[in-house]
Amino acid sequence: MIVPARNEEASLGACLESLVAQDGVAFEIIGVDDGSTDRTREIAQSFPRVRLIDAGSLPQGWTGKNNAMAAGARQARGRWLLFTDADTVHHAGSLARALAEAKKHGAALVSYSPEQEVHGFWEKAVMPVIFAELASTYKPSQVSNPASPAAAANGQYLLISREAYDAVGGYAGVANSLLEDVALARAVKASGRRIFFRYGGDAVRTRMYRNFAQLREGWTKNLALLFPSAGPLAIMRLTEFVLIVGSAAIAIIAAIDSRPKAAAATGLLAVTLVSLFLQRMRKAHFSWDANIFSLIGLPLFSYLLLRSRLSYKKGSVIWKERTYASPPGPEPQTRLCIGVEEPALGPGLKRL
Repeated sequence: MIVPARNEEASLGACLESLVAQDGVAFEIIGVDDGSTDRTREIAQSFPRVRLIDAGSLPQGWTGKNNAMAAGARQARGRWLLFTDADTVHHAGSLARALAEAKKHGAALVSYSPEQEVHGFWEKAVMPVIFAELASTYKPSQVSNPASPAAAANGQYLLISREAYDAVGGYAGVANSLLEDVALARAVKASGRRIFFRYGGDAVRTRMYRNFAQLREGWTKNLALLFPSAGPLAIMRLTEFVLIVGSAAIAIIAAIDSRPKAAAATGLLAVTLVSLFLQRMRKAHFSWDANIFSLIGLPLFSYLLLRSRLSYKKGSVIWKERTYASPPGPEPQTRLCIGVEEPALGPGLKRL
C-alpha cells in the first residue's frame, strides 16, 4: 500500500491505523513524505509497520503527487499496488475483499469511490452536488464495461496490478497530470486491460476537506479537468437553482395574493424540479441533511466550476503550496500507498 502525504497531520494517523489493521492478505505499507512541514513525518514514524521514504526533489514536468506515488511504487515489492490518500479510513478486511473483487472481475485496476464524510455547511452544500455530477458523468457501469471507451478511477482508492502499472508506464506516464487517477485509468483501459469501478462506501471513507479554503483550492484544481464543458455546466446548474427558487417564490406570492391557479401551477413546477434534483443527489450517497443543503450548493458549484476554468485558462493552478502551469483539458494527480504481497487466498497489494 502506498500513501503519499504532504502536510497531512490531521488525518494520517487514522489512515495508517486502519491500514495496519488489515488482515487476510500479506502486505507492506509505504508512506511517502512529500516535503511535509508539519507532524506528518513524526506520525508516520510512530507506526512500526510503516516504511517511510522521502519523495525526493520534484523533477521538472512532474506534479508533487505523481512524484510521490512513483517513488512509493519503485520501493513496493508486491504483485498489486494500492494507492490511497492520507485522508482515507479503510474498513476491516477491505484490502482482501478488493483483491478478491479484482480476481472475480478479471480486472487489472479496481477503484472505489469512498463514502464522503462531510461536516459543516460548506461541505454539506457543495460535496453532494459535485459527486452527483461525477456519478452522472463517469458511470461505473460504463467504466467497468470493456466494450465502452469510458474510463475513470478515484485516486483515493486505486488498486492496480504491478504488471498493468509497469505496462502503461505508471505515474511516470502521467507525470504532469493534475488528474492522475483518471489519466492512469484511461491508459489501462486503452491497453486492453479491464477496469472495475464502483461506489465503495463498504470499503473506505474519507473527509477530503476540512474548511472552505481547502475545498475551494482542491476543486479549483479538479473541476475543469473532470468536466471539460465547465462553462455550460455552470450555467445549467445556476439556471436550475434559479428555476427552483423562483418557482417556489412565485407560488408562495401567488398563494398570498389569492391566485390559486397560478400558485398551483408554479407550486407543481417547483415540486417537480426539486424531486428531479433530489433524485440526482441520491446517486451521490450522502445523508438526507446534506441532500437538503445541496440545493444551496448549486450556485456554489457553478462558482467553483467557473473559478477552476478561469485558473486553467490563465495557465496557473495552486495545490498544496505548489503552483503548476497547465492548460485546461483532461489530465492526472498524488497519494500514500500501501504494498501487499500475494496471500494464500489471492494476489497481494502494494501501497505507501
